[in-house]
Amino acid sequence: MKLIRFGSEGQEKPGLQLENKRIDVSAFAEDFNEKFFENNGLERLKEWLKTNEASCPAVAESLRLGSPIARPSKLVCVGLNYAQHAAEAGMKVPSEPVLFFKSTTAIVGPNDKVIIPKNSEKTDWEVELAIVIGKKASYVSLEEADDHIAGYVLHNDVSERAFQIEKEGQWCKGKGCDTFAPLGPFMATKDEVKDPNNLKLWLDVNGERLQDSSTSDFIFNVQHVVSYISQFMTLLPGDVISTGTPFGVGLGFKPPRYLKSGDVMRLGIDGLGVQEQTAVAYK
Repeated sequence: MKLIRFGSEGQEKPGLQLENKRIDVSAFAEDFNEKFFENNGLERLKEWLKTNEASCPAVAESLRLGSPIARPSKLVCVGLNYAQHAAEAGMKVPSEPVLFFKSTTAIVGPNDKVIIPKNSEKTDWEVELAIVIGKKASYVSLEEADDHIAGYVLHNDVSERAFQIEKEGQWCKGKGCDTFAPLGPFMATKDEVKDPNNLKLWLDVNGERLQDSSTSDFIFNVQHVVSYISQFMTLLPGDVISTGTPFGVGLGFKPPRYLKSGDVMRLGIDGLGVQEQTAVAYK
């Protein structure tokens, strides 16, 4: 299944992306949140559809898509998880996953505007594969990791490099700004993704291909990061883990290239759809 949430910001309803249309599953009476995933929501929804799909209203293509996951308890990110990206950032390849958090208030829909923050001059792009946790995970072994995954979603890990790197303290200053975590257009359940560790991902800015790689270049693969993170914190159903970005970010160019108001980012991952955001200056 491909889960969507649609409607105006803060008023999103649950739906599904089918092969040739979108449908409204509001009658199922559950949003795609922690409670939904915790209570075997995916299987219950699948069963419900067997007798109710025909009566589900169609969702117009013109309607806004929100994040396919209602605000999770946390959005955990893995930094420097592609060898070539570590090199372009001038950082050594890590021996263990580098972790940081993005604020959940950064989460927006896949085609919402990205706001360049007040006083920002170094806002950057990062196409990433994100994992959605399906059941509570604590001290999970590598072999058990897949059992705790509900599915996968496309994420643009927008970053302000001066806030992230030049200001003292942790990376979260440059990662958690409003609109810095577009998710979607849908969450694909894990049965829809044959091999998350071998997916093509790409990003264009104003029509120019700047990131073009594969998750096969991971330093730490999907199962590793789920297991690893669960050694340090409990992952709750609906939590999102973003797995890092490949080479081609603005920081890595010589001289660096950063987003300006009016720039358009378009990005995608095989099987997980496409996003498009316009960058706008904070007002």
